[in-house]
Amino acid sequence: MPSKFQVFRGQGLSMEAFEKMKKTKGGLMSFNNFLSTSRNREIPFEAFARSAASDVNTVGILFVMNIDTAICTASSTPFVNVKDVGSYDDQEEEILFSTHTIFRIHYIERIEDKHTDRLWQVNLSLAGNQDDDFNRLTAHLREELDVVGTGWSRLGAILIKLGEPAKAEYLYQLLLEKASFDGDKAQYNSELGTVYQSRGEYSTAITFYERGIDIYKKMSPLSQLNLATAYNNIGLVYSNMGEYSKALSSYERALEIRKIALTPNHSYLAQSYNNIGSVYNNMDEYSKALSSHERALEVLKIALPPNHPDLAISYNSIGSVYYNMGEYSKALSSYERALEIRKIALPPNHPNLATSYNNIGEVYDKMGEYSKALSSHERSLEIRKIALPSNHPHLAASYLDIGSVYYNMGEYSKALSSFERSLEIQKIVLPPNHPDLAASYNNIGGVCGKMGEYSKALSSFERSLEIQKIALPPNHSDLAFSYNNIGSVYCKMDEYSKALSSYERSLEIRKIALPPNHPHYASSYNNIGSVYDNVGEYSKALSYYEKAQDIWKKSLPSNHPHIAFVKRNIDIVKMKMQLFFLNDKINWPS
Repeated sequence: MPSKFQVFRGQGLSMEAFEKMKKTKGGLMSFNNFLSTSRNREIPFEAFARSAASDVNTVGILFVMNIDTAICTASSTPFVNVKDVGSYDDQEEEILFSTHTIFRIHYIERIEDKHTDRLWQVNLSLAGNQDDDFNRLTAHLREELDVVGTGWSRLGAILIKLGEPAKAEYLYQLLLEKASFDGDKAQYNSELGTVYQSRGEYSTAITFYERGIDIYKKMSPLSQLNLATAYNNIGLVYSNMGEYSKALSSYERALEIRKIALTPNHSYLAQSYNNIGSVYNNMDEYSKALSSHERALEVLKIALPPNHPDLAISYNSIGSVYYNMGEYSKALSSYERALEIRKIALPPNHPNLATSYNNIGEVYDKMGEYSKALSSHERSLEIRKIALPSNHPHLAASYLDIGSVYYNMGEYSKALSSFERSLEIQKIVLPPNHPDLAASYNNIGGVCGKMGEYSKALSSFERSLEIQKIALPPNHSDLAFSYNNIGSVYCKMDEYSKALSSYERSLEIRKIALPPNHPHYASSYNNIGSVYDNVGEYSKALSYYEKAQDIWKKSLPSNHPHIAFVKRNIDIVKMKMQLFFLNDKINWPS
């Protein structure tokens, strides 16, 4: 046998499985049983790939596998030549590989055939367990699973990681039924909470987390760290549901316990600081949020190696605060540092990579670099489609963000399609008054307004505002967005007094919720200026336009379209004032 050789395998794949494979190009794959291959291309192609393509529900695949025996030796991947016992005598030259042999997908191309368009060639190379991506993946999973426990509990956690929450649920329910020790009962209830949380079933997750907490409270002080973890987990669910005061209370309780039980620079303390910072960020308390996240980063830099995934979480969180404060260059720097770490530490389709691409896309969107924004959001969506269930809330977030970029690019039909897809998912997985639903209604209203469908726009904006008044604090910045959007519709409908009232309410909230010179102030000033412009009060209009221009010049890149837009408004209103002056001074002939 030569040191390097090529083998072939033909088989059928379902359409769904093939689509997933196409999305993992460049990634790793393995076959979950003994792998039969052939040195002869024709037998696997004609007997298996072409045969599979005759079924309308499957795709015929010819795998072309490049084998390096040095990799086989280094990774302990056994194979054997079984040509003397194969079904095709010695024509097939069958090579049998052991179970779970790992390959890298290089490229996928259609095989031209006059009888069918469902024949594809997939080129693979043997990767083995010495591959860098494989080692990073196993190291990360091992680290994550070390905190879960051993035996059956760890198996359940592995099933969740493998995207099999139903199997994990079945396992933990069996373990819970048979458990007699309180510690086991508490743990299995908590693990079931994690299962339901991973599926976006937040109210059910809370029920199981609370059962675990009730049991841990009655146990010895040795269970206090488990109690802290349960508080932390339930806080995360409340945060996902938009119930930020409950989330903050749970996170602070977890931090209290951990401060007593752990050393000052333990990574679990950093986790608590990060979670508390995230809640403050959602509540628009940015100085408290930044302080918490920076404290977390200080702890992690001491406690962890330089490219640990948890450091990426801290950089990502700090970037989020800067983003909300309108400091986009600082936000981009933090988000890019998080992405650098995640590319090193995580497998290529990990959901946290999707989060990083999503965040970078949002910053580019705000900076007016729409092609970069769209590219980042689409990369995020690609990963999430592979890594998450089809109705996961994070998929809804990706569709929403892509829609926002299309909206800013003026491609309104594409924007509306993305926003509506996002809303469909959110209605399935979120409570009826979740803030993310409000965001979707706001976005749909914005597109309808641009398309001239003002009654639909107004209805969507008002639905958004109803949800926000229930779900958010009274001066939350998202309320300002809704009032601003309602004002814009009234302005389009020439109802200027209603428009002015809505814009002024938006500005009032922003002055309370946001730091001075935030770009959103400029949006409010520009909008109020436009109302005065439309009713002929040009001096007031000019004053507001100039306020908007001052803020945008300080907070946005010099080539941002908002700066050009407000300059145009200023030039036009000055021209109107000159014409008004001339009309007032000159007695034109009748």
